[in-house]
Amino acid sequence: MKSVKRMNAVGSLTELSSMLAVAIVLWFGGKEVIHGGLSPGAFIAFLAASLSLIKPIKKLGRIHVLNQQALSAADRIFKVMDEKISVSEPENAIELELFKDRVVFENVDFSYDGKKPILSNISLEAKRGQIIAIVGPSGAGKSTLVNLILRFYDPIKGKILIDSHDIRFVTIRSLRQQIGLVSQETVLFNDSVLTNIKYGRQAATEKDVVDAAKAANAHDFILKLPNGYNTIIGDRGHNISGGERQRLSIARALLKNPPILILDEATSQLDTESESLVQAALDKLMKNRTVFVIAHRLSTVRQADKIVVLEKGRIETIGKHDELLETDGLYKKLYEMQFKNV
Repeated sequence: MKSVKRMNAVGSLTELSSMLAVAIVLWFGGKEVIHGGLSPGAFIAFLAASLSLIKPIKKLGRIHVLNQQALSAADRIFKVMDEKISVSEPENAIELELFKDRVVFENVDFSYDGKKPILSNISLEAKRGQIIAIVGPSGAGKSTLVNLILRFYDPIKGKILIDSHDIRFVTIRSLRQQIGLVSQETVLFNDSVLTNIKYGRQAATEKDVVDAAKAANAHDFILKLPNGYNTIIGDRGHNISGGERQRLSIARALLKNPPILILDEATSQLDTESESLVQAALDKLMKNRTVFVIAHRLSTVRQADKIVVLEKGRIETIGKHDELLETDGLYKKLYEMQFKNV
């Protein structure tokens, strides 16, 4: 608010000063014309030149304010860049080999501030090729749980193992190369479709990109764009629809071809038509991978090998769809709430 007030004040003061200068020119120049010291033509030309300076002077007056805004923004940027990384790898970190066996959570606790617990005593095993669905009410800790696999954060207690390797002692790069993420908020850049998909594997050929786009049901809509795969999609992909953004994200994950896949509410904000296209692409993406699926729509997790029901940061129960419906637990209540009117 201070910045806006000062910006407006500078403009007003500059204009007032300019008009005062013009008034002074009129006063002294008019006297000179009356006394014959200056011709009327020269006076009018000088006055016109003075008036034409008002706009550039106003712009010059704003430069200082703009510079101060830029310096303030730069200061904040460097503060973020200088911030200590909360998750780091030890000096003797090893390279994680290609995923072969299982992902295991062993008695994991987590809190963002060290006071309020978000996850408590999480023990879970996902074998290679299994689909693990994570369900529960909002705020139960579902996204936090999968973020721990990517080491966006470290647990405050317990450990997460991939093929018997504690992920805190492997290089972050080798860990994240094994994992693909398709989230609710798709991360796209103000660049071409081709570049956005290749972000998953930058050494990929154009043919590889096209094949991934076809598998993600994205090829047809890409060809309809003004410049096809070379179309600039705008910041965060604002030039294309939500369903199209999500299919580009899936194409990126397909191109990366990771053995472990995380789907975090990948279809929650889509209309019915877009959801069916995205779901078909996700079905292809999930084949022969170990998948962690977070979903509010329970219809999408019926075929999961394990359904993990979270409540208030704890695992209430684990089982298959039919097994959980036979119990009088949270999953059955959530399922009945969604389908009682269907």
